[in-house]
Amino acid sequence: MNENENKPIVVAIALVWRDGKLLVSRRRKGQHLAGFWEFPGGKLKGAENIQRCAEREVLEEVGVVVRAERERPIITYEYADRVVELHPVDCSFDRGEPVPRQVDEVRWVEPAELVGLQFPPANALLIAELLEDRGR
Repeated sequence: MNENENKPIVVAIALVWRDGKLLVSRRRKGQHLAGFWEFPGGKLKGAENIQRCAEREVLEEVGVVVRAERERPIITYEYADRVVELHPVDCSFDRGEPVPRQVDEVRWVEPAELVGLQFPPANALLIAELLEDRGR
């Protein structure tokens, strides 16, 4: 394994809140973990910071404008073929109706509904934290 294979993939995850519900989307076929539900997000571009990345990814993936408000603790997770470094960011909804632009499906869910959806294993601790928070 070369050095780049050990380097974590840094991903901003937007926890978009609206009326106590969270925005989730389903990953497209052909992607890593296709069919799994996730929070909108993606890889940083250039010198972009975590909060701007979260805002950009939500707009690109589901067409919603959000405002990043607070970063949560980083989650590092090792899959068989990659290591991811997740940077969850609480975001407030600003405007727009979610549409599946770069995902197969999008919906608003209560935090308690997260346990009924199949999320990537890397999200397990974050979902447990969100269930404790019970929204805002």
